[in-house]
Amino acid sequence: MSEAALRKVTEHTPEEIEKVKAWINTEEYKEKNMAREALVVNPAHACQPLGAQMVATSFEGSLPFVHGSQGCASYFRSTFTRHYREPSAATCDAMTEDGAVFGGQNNLHEGMENAYTLYKPKMMPVYTTCMPEVIGDDLTSFIRNAKQKGLIPEDLPTPYANTPSFNGTHIHGYDSMLLSILKDLTKDQRVEDKCTGKLNIIPGFDGNVGNLREYKRICDLMDIPYTMLADSSEVFDSGCDGEYKMYPGGTKLEDAAESINGKATIAMQKYSTLHTMKFINAEYAGAKEVMPMPFGVKKTDEFILKLAELFGKEVPQELKDERARAVDAMTDAHQYLHGKKLAVFGDPDYVIGIVSFLLEMGARPWYVVVSRATKKFKKEMDALLETSMYGEGCTCYINKDLWHMRSLVMTDPVDGIIGDTHGKWVARDAKIPLFRIGFPIIDRVNLHRSPVVGYTGAINMLSMIANKFLDIMDETCEDQWFEMMR
Repeated sequence: MSEAALRKVTEHTPEEIEKVKAWINTEEYKEKNMAREALVVNPAHACQPLGAQMVATSFEGSLPFVHGSQGCASYFRSTFTRHYREPSAATCDAMTEDGAVFGGQNNLHEGMENAYTLYKPKMMPVYTTCMPEVIGDDLTSFIRNAKQKGLIPEDLPTPYANTPSFNGTHIHGYDSMLLSILKDLTKDQRVEDKCTGKLNIIPGFDGNVGNLREYKRICDLMDIPYTMLADSSEVFDSGCDGEYKMYPGGTKLEDAAESINGKATIAMQKYSTLHTMKFINAEYAGAKEVMPMPFGVKKTDEFILKLAELFGKEVPQELKDERARAVDAMTDAHQYLHGKKLAVFGDPDYVIGIVSFLLEMGARPWYVVVSRATKKFKKEMDALLETSMYGEGCTCYINKDLWHMRSLVMTDPVDGIIGDTHGKWVARDAKIPLFRIGFPIIDRVNLHRSPVVGYTGAINMLSMIANKFLDIMDETCEDQWFEMMR
């Protein structure tokens, strides 16, 4: 009986292993791999609650509250901590098996009471994981009951979002949580004929705090008052002065409430703000715009000119000088990127921006992979590729993962990969460099502080890519070609 209960391990000879390792790099395997649909291997996205936590963290005095298991909350917190190298505050109600059977109201009530008593947040956004979504927990009544019982103050903002991990990605969770927070804070705040004169900037899911600061710096240079919805720049990149701050930075709640009376609202990412912008278009005053992330010169020009148009401002000389320096830097470095074939993966809005920049530089975004996207996105990407001769022959793949991308680069090689840390295994197998842009970046430091948008971001990106190719040239060339000047 004991022998029958054992599962024998199938042993493979070294020759068999080497044969399979060679086979997965062939056209035959690629055909089978690209036809795969039921199994996902190394997807280039995270789950909805992680995106919700990004938003929930980015308001002043806000304590993110996970309605779900402790393990899920730990995953979200550890991902942000590894990317930013900063603590990521969040709490949860630690649902277990009994909550799955009887519902999670008791967990939620005890957790919210303890969290408020201990940490005194100004706002406690609630978002869900798989377990409460599967059993159908009613957050509306749960939160209302908590306030009626006096477990938390009646006037404590407690917006909530349903963010099941088994559906959508982190950008959809971002959208749902931002929509809920703005609905809650702006309720009854709209005043006819009132205008704050401010710009509302919605950065979208962006793990680069340097980008957020670049948007704000451009507005400061143009003398445009603004409110960023939601601002994670100080939350995840506060200084080290020896004192721990529970709630560093974040958008002020009163500014968010007043944002409904703003002069204009600009979303810098389309695909991570779809539902939020529908609400803003219906309820907010002022002009509304959805713009592509300002990667490269052309997209940055469009962003700055739109700001000038909306607020009747002249483009300051400092920005004109920055543009000239970016064009000069691109001219100096174009030969190192020109004609290079690159694989790009990541979030839809980031990928659109990166591809725009590569086409400006005469590089070829040979493979574009987005692991969760719509046909509308693919149509937009295909149209972008068709705008340039360097897009000819390039292909966009939607709803494919990084194991799919591995087959692509192993059978038709490229010169490099652009994306987050998850691409390093493909890059290692293909023996090509990975240029780390996106979220998360957990195997390098401080990249989240260097902007990749704006004219400054264009210089940063081309310098990173060009200098890496020059490093490779120096590391691999024969002695007679080892030169001082490249």
